[in-house]
Amino acid sequence: MSPARTVRLVAAREISTRARSKAFVWTTAVVLVLIVAGSALIGFLGGKEPEPLHVLVTDDITATALERAATATGTLVETDVLGPLAGAPNLSDDDVLVGLAPDGTVHVTVNTEVPSDLGPTLTVMAQQQALGAAITSLGGDPAAVDAAVLSAQPAVTTLEEPTKGPDLGASILGQVVGILIFVAIMTTGQMVAQGVVEEKSSRVVEILLATIRPAELIAGKVLGIGALGLAQVAAYVAVGAGSANAFGLLDGVDVDLWSAAGSTLVWFLLGYAIYALLFAAAGALVSRQEDVASVTTPILMMLMIPYAVGISVAPWDPTNTLVTVLSYVPFFTPLIMPMRSALGVAAPWEIVLMIVVCAALVALLVWVAGRIYGRAVLLTGARVPLREVLRAR
Repeated sequence: MSPARTVRLVAAREISTRARSKAFVWTTAVVLVLIVAGSALIGFLGGKEPEPLHVLVTDDITATALERAATATGTLVETDVLGPLAGAPNLSDDDVLVGLAPDGTVHVTVNTEVPSDLGPTLTVMAQQQALGAAITSLGGDPAAVDAAVLSAQPAVTTLEEPTKGPDLGASILGQVVGILIFVAIMTTGQMVAQGVVEEKSSRVVEILLATIRPAELIAGKVLGIGALGLAQVAAYVAVGAGSANAFGLLDGVDVDLWSAAGSTLVWFLLGYAIYALLFAAAGALVSRQEDVASVTTPILMMLMIPYAVGISVAPWDPTNTLVTVLSYVPFFTPLIMPMRSALGVAAPWEIVLMIVVCAALVALLVWVAGRIYGRAVLLTGARVPLREVLRAR
């Protein structure tokens, strides 16, 4: 049997076994539901109009003055004209009654205190009334003066071109891409390590290695779980993009979503291949599931470096020197370069160059991880020291 056919058979076995597991099915379903629900919630909250402040007024003149002041402060108010009142008003806890005296004094009646979001508007209203009274006493037109005041703008002279920060939509997209790739690589990579240990502890690997080479087994395992992970990520991206578009989250956002989705899948494949090979080699060093964490923790810590820098620095300062340098480190590139690409600061030649470098690293890791896997996977019992495996011939 040719090596290519052997790898395909191993990959098909991994896909069939993992895809039927309840954990995989339920995890994928729950994440998809959460993506749609999250998009719906953000769309609902973002599209919800603010509630106007309900204010009681004594007459139409007061209502007009209050609405003019609310326009100046950017406050949304809704007035209810009560007309002249006989005696003390009967107000509920949240009611606010506003009236204008003949001399222009603003009278506010409340049960306990003036609402904090209405206070600035009432202050501006009182100032406008005082200004209008002063202008009238001097023989001027308050309405004309008020219009001139509201339309007045300062003359600004710019000495240097303003530095344009990253677009908010692009920043959010960069964060989402980084988080998605990180979670997908971490999940599928650990799946590879656990699968290696499972076969090793059950001695199934001894039967498999009696007929196929270690390199073919590890390549098929990585390829199969990678294909399944790619399908999972593609589903997340498609549902996320579709629900974001359906709930209006992309309205006014100037980003090429589908180009970003394709870039996400490419970088996931490269990142998965790099880290899955590391996880597979690490899993071959132990024989029990309880020991998996001890050999995969260093890999996870290495994976955390680009993730932390990517979501905390890159979306807000994509040209930062640290971000740029780390995007050229092949082990970190699959997480940081797609963020820089989504933010529009990665040149095409940088992307092509790092794709080639990462692909070369994958080829190297296939050979290194295959040697480690082939030498350590048949050794059961205590954890096998990596130094001992590398020295073995």
